[in-house]
Amino acid sequence: MSKLNYVLVNADILPEIYSKVLAAKEFLASGEAANATQAAKMAGISRSAYYKYKDSVFEYNPENAEEMSTLSLKLEDTKGVLSAVTNELFMVGANVLSINQELPKNGVANVSLTMRIAEMTVSVDKLIEKLKGVSGVKSVNIGG
Repeated sequence: MSKLNYVLVNADILPEIYSKVLAAKEFLASGEAANATQAAKMAGISRSAYYKYKDSVFEYNPENAEEMSTLSLKLEDTKGVLSAVTNELFMVGANVLSINQELPKNGVANVSLTMRIAEMTVSVDKLIEKLKGVSGVKSVNIGG
């Protein structure tokens, strides 16, 4: 599998098709368009152009970049451990956006949690400390 390669570019210098694809994606996300065909038409592009670029064009919002973080955890393969982790996140005001859990190997599962941290009531260091205290949590690392 090839490595993803991203470049941050000022949208003003890009061809108009990219901003139209973003507009079509917004029409879909907001519910203004019922399907991709309608969204593409509303944005003034062809359906094929929408499908060509939809998975490669994303809007960057620097305000949101600092609000999200990803936890990497190693959890014992014991009933309720992941639930206890998500409960701790709820208790400190973190909003879980996605969870990816691998199948356990040797009784331990790798779990990746992406969360919004803007409204947390504790520091990230305090959160890590709290999670390390949860029974069944073997390790916790946090990234951006």
